[in-house]
Amino acid sequence: MERTTAAIFLAPALLVLAVFVVYPLISAAYLSATSWDGFGTDQRFIGLNNYIRLIHDPAVANSLLVTVLYAAGVALLSVASGMTIALLLDAPIRGRTLYRGIYFLPTVTSSVAAAIIWKYVLDPSGILNTLLDRIGIGGFDWLGDRWTALGALTALTVWKNLGFNAIMYLSALQALPVSCYEAAALDGADTWQRIRHVTIPLLRPMTFVVVVQALITAFQSFDLVYVLTGGGPTGGTDVLGMLMYRTSFRLGEYGYGSSIAFVCLALVLAVTAVQWKWSGSGESDLA
Repeated sequence: MERTTAAIFLAPALLVLAVFVVYPLISAAYLSATSWDGFGTDQRFIGLNNYIRLIHDPAVANSLLVTVLYAAGVALLSVASGMTIALLLDAPIRGRTLYRGIYFLPTVTSSVAAAIIWKYVLDPSGILNTLLDRIGIGGFDWLGDRWTALGALTALTVWKNLGFNAIMYLSALQALPVSCYEAAALDGADTWQRIRHVTIPLLRPMTFVVVVQALITAFQSFDLVYVLTGGGPTGGTDVLGMLMYRTSFRLGEYGYGSSIAFVCLALVLAVTAVQWKWSGSGESDLA
């Protein structure tokens, strides 16, 4: 009786999961093994040819390198900035509620709007270069160089998700046992020592969540890249999501684009598995 009741309640959710997740995933997997231009029903099956082509494609190699560097930067900066802001917001300061709202604003801001604002700020004649000129530092074409453009994209992504990461860390901070801090204080630990030896180790499960979320965001990134740089200059910000879009919807190679998507999926799963193993399956311990 209990199994029947459980099956009845689970059936709608399982149906939605099957229709909108499982079926599209299987369909995309089959599509990655075909040659199809997006028109008609003539999907010529070519097996693993698309994946073999990936190995020898310099555009994929460049995109993979850019994506890995971008994801690593986003993950590291997301942890550092999120934890720092959370520690500041957890302190007994006046107007904490106001500050929490301000830091969360980028998260609820449209990605397109945020990218457009940053594009104007980083323009050679934009606000940033104007301020640098006033203090005697020459302006720079931030989006005209592949490395500064990648740095700007990384900073934009971290800023866009700063409020979410800070709230995640803040919720974890407020759930930490006070007894650990009292014991550290009795042992003579100062504020920095308590943060280093108590707070950071106890936040490892939340750090795992933030890192995985940041990596998934970076590997799936498209809208910010499309609006801010369009993948340029010279492929400097051409992440896998941008390459997949261009291959599928501009070049009409839907099979090859699907194979790029599955490579991206495999990378996310692999990085998540490694991070899960490294973090001790999310279990925290005191260092």
